[in-house]
Amino acid sequence: MSTTSLKLSDELKQRAVAAAEQKGVSPHAFMVHAIEQAATSAERRASFVAEAQAAREHMLQTGKGYDASAVHDYLKARIAGGKSAKPKATSWQS
Repeated sequence: MSTTSLKLSDELKQRAVAAAEQKGVSPHAFMVHAIEQAATSAERRASFVAEAQAAREHMLQTGKGYDASAVHDYLKARIAGGKSAKPKATSWQS
């Protein structure tokens, strides 16, 4: 495990210490957890964007996509516990 030094303003350090105390953890553990959460969030967002870009490219290549209202209806039915047929991709190009 490597060591990293962080330079924090006095205000931010006091906020981190106070938040750590509220959670019942050390300031170090609090900061490590915060950095881990931020890294995970950034990785998830990058993955989401990459998947969206790939889906867009696929849509542009095939000329097919899904009607938003059909997708919304499908998701609402599934959330409500009902069974619903998955929407089918249709041509959106004329």
